[in-house]
Amino acid sequence: MFTLECDRAHLYAHPERKLSGDEQALYDDVIAQRSQGIPAQYITGHQEFWGMDLVVSPAVLIPRPETEHVVETVLLLARGFRQLRIVDVGTGSGCIALALAKELPNAAIHATEISSAALGVARANVARLQLEPRIRFHETDLLSGFPPNSFEFVVSNPPYVGECEEDRVQLEVRKFEPRNAVFAGPTGLEVIERLIPQAKAALATRGWLVMEISGTIVGGVQRVLSGWEDVQIVNDLQGIPRVVAAQKPRAS
Repeated sequence: MFTLECDRAHLYAHPERKLSGDEQALYDDVIAQRSQGIPAQYITGHQEFWGMDLVVSPAVLIPRPETEHVVETVLLLARGFRQLRIVDVGTGSGCIALALAKELPNAAIHATEISSAALGVARANVARLQLEPRIRFHETDLLSGFPPNSFEFVVSNPPYVGECEEDRVQLEVRKFEPRNAVFAGPTGLEVIERLIPQAKAALATRGWLVMEISGTIVGGVQRVLSGWEDVQIVNDLQGIPRVVAAQKPRAS
């Protein structure tokens, strides 16, 4: 499909199609890259997320189906709000911000990213999907620069893998995906420990923090969220803790 720039139906409908010399050379090159472990998404430059075709590059983490649970959780919790101001922290490809913009047309959505290269990818996706007026980008570290009570939702898929777990991470991820988007530090909690107090300050009264996590750090995350209200853990389809949601305490 990538070599011929066609869809799957076209391939099945034309089994007699033979590759030209240039097409064969491109196909061989693609197979050679894949055999080296380069993710298919980086080779083709595309990945599907929430029904959207997103541009991806080695500057961003490849969007994964598990992250859609973050979007689902926000949509469920957002039903009780009249005003919706949302920030996607560490937006990467922009997948979460774009999905929320698609589903919540009246929400004001912001997205932060410390990597200028990643922001370039996110902006390209917003332009391709014609959602430029809906999302405001900020090149900053986590929530730096935002005043108190700015948002009803702080949403993030932060780095949450500990360096102690490196041997258990797929070789493709370790070798090709941006390390600072995967590994948080020795324990995996380092970025989350910084984000949680910043989120408490940036959230309006009764606002929600929603983050992607893993089963390895769920206990640590719950400890750091001590004092927050209505802490909820959402499992993925394999029964692994994948999302945590917590409401800003009334006294904050």
